[in-house]
Order: sequence, then structure tokens, then C-alpha cells
Amino acid sequence: MSNDLPKIYKMPLEERFYDLDAEQVEFFQNETGIQGEEELKHHIVAVQTKAYSIYRYPCIRLFQFAKLRIARLPAYPDLLRLGRERKGAIFLDIPCCCQYVGNDTRKAVQDGYPIDNVVASDLHKDFWDLGHEMFKSTPESFSVPFIQGDVFDPKFLEASPPFTLGNLPTTPVPTLNTLTTLNPLRGHLSACFCGAFFHLFGEDAQYQIAQGLAGLLSPQPGSMIFGVHGSRPEKGFWHPTGTERYMFCHSPDSWRDLWEGLFGGKENVQVKAALRDGDGGNDLHGTYPGNKEPHHIMEWSVTRI
Repeated sequence: MSNDLPKIYKMPLEERFYDLDAEQVEFFQNETGIQGEEELKHHIVAVQTKAYSIYRYPCIRLFQFAKLRIARLPAYPDLLRLGRERKGAIFLDIPCCCQYVGNDTRKAVQDGYPIDNVVASDLHKDFWDLGHEMFKSTPESFSVPFIQGDVFDPKFLEASPPFTLGNLPTTPVPTLNTLTTLNPLRGHLSACFCGAFFHLFGEDAQYQIAQGLAGLLSPQPGSMIFGVHGSRPEKGFWHPTGTERYMFCHSPDSWRDLWEGLFGGKENVQVKAALRDGDGGNDLHGTYPGNKEPHHIMEWSVTRI
């Protein structure tokens, strides 16, 4: 762990970072049943405090779990269209707890994605369980299956070549609520969302994750993997000024090269990737005081042609 990270994890909670817009308030009202905005704020802050006592991640401190990141992405309408138009289109949210309570999974279901075709996965189950507390649900009332596992364990997610229309999967489509690993989904996945995930790892590990997910994707045109994470205009390390943190980041160009390589060329897959300024400015709401290294986010999608 780098020398500056303990300072980040020791920063206190501050309610000033609670800043939900109208869409976010409506989402939480619908999910929790709490209509009063002050009561809703009290509930969200209480669960945030509990989550922060488990893992002191900066994104919990900054209320990132309330931001509905998936719905703000350019590819989101394509996800909902798949849910409406493709029979049995399986949607995987991984890591579903990247914003710590599974809100992106719930947002897609609230917006009409068939809940019977949704599955969620993460390394830890703590925050998925905490999501039931946040949204006042149970595994019965919100029945999306959760699969706990490590994407670097080949018994859970094995790197395999993507299927093609000339090489279709021969295994049956799995029953989602019986899954214990992601491997039975090979060639059967219609959509996959990866929020704030890839930038947690180095270059080789990012490639390994991409290999595994590419092998899960259905060869049907329109099948997609999409997401958002930290990035740079040029491939390399994001190094906040005065810290020992070095976060490997793909650029939009190198990200496009990675996925086109995995799928055998740009004639087989359409990759869209665009930078925008990161939330909270270069210092991430004071997390890195004095940082002068620009903080960028990449919004991206990979769609089979």
C-alpha cells in the first residue's frame, strides 16, 4: 500500500458531500419507499456511516454510491434496448458493488431491464447485503442472483477466446440462480457493465479481466460490454502531486486497441471511448490537496458488430 493511502482512508465523513439531484432523489425514493427528503437523507447517511466503518473507501465518503453512474453513460439506452428487444438477454453487473450498494443493478431494473435476466457479481458480499439495508429489500423482494468470486481465479472466470457466429457456444444457457461462477456464462452474455473497476489494477491485470469478459460475451451483433473508469489522454500512470500513488490508466486509443485485439479487429467490434473531467476536480473533493495532475474519467463501450 502506498504511503498516502492511510491518510485517504482516515479522512472523516462530511455531510457536505451529500448532493443528490432530482433523478437521484427519485431513484432512492422509489427504491426505499421513503418520500421525505430529510428522512431519506438521514437514512442514506446512516447506511453510509455503517459502510464506512467496514471499508473506509473514499468513494463511500464522497457518496459515489448515490450517483447513478450507469444511467449517465452514452451506452445505457442500448442496454435498455437489449433488455426490451432480445429475448433472454442476460445482463451482468461486475463489480456490482463498485459503488458499494449495488445501485447500478437496481437502476437498470427500475428502468425496465427484466430482473429475471440480471445477475450481479463482486469479490465481497458485504456491500451487496448492505444494499438490502439501504434499499429496504430482501433477497426475495429483489431477486437478482449474487455470485461472489475473484475474477483472477480461472475457476471463477477463465480467459477464453470470444465466440463468433461461426463458432457458437455449445453449452446450454445457465439458470442464473444456480450459478456459483461466471464460467457457465461463456458465449451467453448479452451485456456487461463495469463501473469504476479496471483502474483498480495494473496493465496486465486489466488485460486478464478483459480477456475473461470477452469470452463471456454472446457473438450476436449488439452484445456489449460498457463502463467507466479512471483514464488519461495518454496511456500511463496517474500520479497525484505530492503522493506515492501511481494508478495505471489506459487512454481511449490504447483501450480501443486492447478490445479490437481481443475480438480480432475493428471489423468485429465497435469500440467507443471518450474522456471527460473527473468529478470533484483534480483534487477529488480535497482527497489529494494541491494535486496538479489532471483527473480524467473514460466512458466507453464495446459492441459486437
